[in-house]
Amino acid sequence: MSGFPIVMCWIVTIGFFIVASIGTKLIVDSLNKNLYIEKRNLKLSMGLLIVLFFWLVCSMPTNTHTFFYRQVVADVTTADLATTKNYLTDIRDNKKSLNDYQMDVEKITRQVNSKLIDLEAEIDNPSNIGDGPKAKEILYEISQLLRCKPIATLSGTATTPQQRQARKAAYRTIVQNQLESYIADLAKSAEGKTSGDSRLAANSIKQIAQMQNVITDMKNQGCVDNDKIMQSDVVMQNGYAIIKNNSSAVNFQGQDEQVYNADPLVTKTHRLLSVFDVWKDWLTTDKYDGHGFIFWVILSILVDVGAFIFFDLAFKKQD
Repeated sequence: MSGFPIVMCWIVTIGFFIVASIGTKLIVDSLNKNLYIEKRNLKLSMGLLIVLFFWLVCSMPTNTHTFFYRQVVADVTTADLATTKNYLTDIRDNKKSLNDYQMDVEKITRQVNSKLIDLEAEIDNPSNIGDGPKAKEILYEISQLLRCKPIATLSGTATTPQQRQARKAAYRTIVQNQLESYIADLAKSAEGKTSGDSRLAANSIKQIAQMQNVITDMKNQGCVDNDKIMQSDVVMQNGYAIIKNNSSAVNFQGQDEQVYNADPLVTKTHRLLSVFDVWKDWLTTDKYDGHGFIFWVILSILVDVGAFIFFDLAFKKQD
């Protein structure tokens, strides 16, 4: 409905209200025993059906949405801009790849150091002093972790404490060198994962920052400017697309991964424009809890009922 001309929106809304008012008048007249009404039951049924469809299904939900939209759209747009900007920053700065790199470095370092401790303990093992079969097995496991050629056992004996100490130091040097080489490869891999859309993300961040200032000014003025909301939505749609194309580079929070990878993409702000989606979200989720949706439902009903009474009085049939 966002592309529907505003004049047509008003015409449809007013038309629905008039038809619903005619329905309420049919009901009131049919229930008035002081009036002569042909086919009273039929007109009562017609009135009920008209009110059910044009008011309860169309007019009242639309009016409630209008009240609710104007209350929350600025805050929803502000949050939508901020979240989209954060995820675009992940892409621009390659944050996820760098975080994954740090985690991989910590993990491989921890695993290798644990194996080195096992190796040194085996070299000092009183029942099998030196680098015997078990030590060779540990060396093989280390080479598997580091994805390098098998680490060969050192020549010579290691029977005395001094020899074993020198042997352990030599193995530690060899393993540390292999570990550093492995970490260097991890760093190159992380750099290679830098998103090709990092420049697009940077440009989108600048556009979003500009719209954040626009929406902040709008909020400070205490008004809702739909043109500015729609401009923000257009900017975010571009950001959403960049995020979807680079979702593997983003650290999503909560249910956002589903939102930013949906097909078709619909921003949280754009979803708020839909009467159906707002009611669906209110009925099936808790995203609008604490926003006073029930209040706007009641207010919409009261406003419509008051208008129906006025319409009925204005066109009241005389007994």
